[in-house]
Amino acid sequence: MADMSPKKNPMPVQPPEIRSTNFKEVALGYSEQTALAEAARCLDCKNMPCVTGCPVNVHIPAFINRIKEGDFKGAYQVIAKSSSLPAVCGRVCPQESQCEAKCVRGIKGEPVGIGRLERFVADWHNSHMEENLEKAEPNGHKVAVVGSGPAGLTCAGDLAKKGYSVTVFEALHLAGGVLVYGIPEFRLPKEIVKKEVDALKKLGVTIETNIIIGKTITVDELFSLGYEAVFIGSGAGLPRFMGIEGESLKGVYSANEFLTRNNLMKAYEKTSETPIMHAKKVAVVGGGNVAMDAARTALRLGAEKVYIVYRRSLDELPARKEEVEHAMEEGIEFKLLTNPTRILGYNNPDDRRDIKNGFVKGIECVKMELGEPDASGRRSPIEIKDSEFVLDVESVIMAIGTSPNPLIKDTTEGLEVNRRGGIVVREESGLTSKKGVYAGGDAVTGAATVILAMGAGKTAAKAIDEYIMK
Repeated sequence: MADMSPKKNPMPVQPPEIRSTNFKEVALGYSEQTALAEAARCLDCKNMPCVTGCPVNVHIPAFINRIKEGDFKGAYQVIAKSSSLPAVCGRVCPQESQCEAKCVRGIKGEPVGIGRLERFVADWHNSHMEENLEKAEPNGHKVAVVGSGPAGLTCAGDLAKKGYSVTVFEALHLAGGVLVYGIPEFRLPKEIVKKEVDALKKLGVTIETNIIIGKTITVDELFSLGYEAVFIGSGAGLPRFMGIEGESLKGVYSANEFLTRNNLMKAYEKTSETPIMHAKKVAVVGGGNVAMDAARTALRLGAEKVYIVYRRSLDELPARKEEVEHAMEEGIEFKLLTNPTRILGYNNPDDRRDIKNGFVKGIECVKMELGEPDASGRRSPIEIKDSEFVLDVESVIMAIGTSPNPLIKDTTEGLEVNRRGGIVVREESGLTSKKGVYAGGDAVTGAATVILAMGAGKTAAKAIDEYIMK
């Protein structure tokens, strides 16, 4: 008999006043007792609507049933059949808009905490089990994967399980892509990413770091080295700016640079050699998960005041509800229906250079209101006349989105891209306009979620296998 409690079992977390001063993980995870209690809320629906909401089609009722039986090892095995990164997905996937959005329990209460249970199972496995992965029998075929983010790692893992010799080429010095440079330690500990990457290596995947495809070697040259297919999962690492006055001032960062310096290069550690400004007053422009990550990171670096500046209302905020709530609990102030118009600067008294080379002293904004819905149903923000005001800040972080880096497109003959620089693919296979070249994840869609990138990697791996073995 299912537990009909209308609410999820709460996730234990560090208190806001403590976690805002450290980079340790905020959410502490379910205990075995809590996981059993939450699993008991699952109705084990026969038509499994939750599975239809999962981009990688994890058999959710099956793994939850294993939890109910106390078979945590079996639960992990169910998840691992579909997902190469369960400990990651359990932490950063937007389950509330995917699997949990389809959960029947959500009709008259809160859905089952599927993401929390997935995290519990993965963490239990990592702390209790030794990885004993067997390499598949080699099938004699080689595939190259560009990028070691969630799309690339998923594609590589699925192909390795089929016996392919897979090499992943990563531009940075550490594998993991956005999982290591984009998502902060307090949301996704990097040791977890390392374990997931190490598991793929045990399957036989080779990872080459410090290799920039399009510069060190091109996609076309990979084919000349004997690779029969190439998957491009290079992400969307090119930051966007607003094009307003003052964006060249010292103290203005793209969220991409700001987070990379902190997450990958450990700027928050006293021994770190990468420079970063520890500003006391910070404005973060944007309303997505990246904006929340940047704002909460700035707080942990010692900022006394951090603002989120977003031109729509709280209802339109695209970040995960949990991340928004955590940010608010930590004291971050939300300036909603607000849009920046220019960044103000001043000269260092000892620096006689032009003001454009000076330092940030504030961000000028205007108030907005929401107009009528457009064709997509989204209400466009409209500027309110004579509503200008200035936020007194020392640093501004732009978190308004990213685009795919044009390097691969510019160095690969016959690769079609759209107006935003995303690689054009066939949705059912991930095949690009170039024979033998597949793509997926943010390199195709622009910045999106980890689980959607993983789904694209799985789709491409299946298509590559069919292409080579036909």
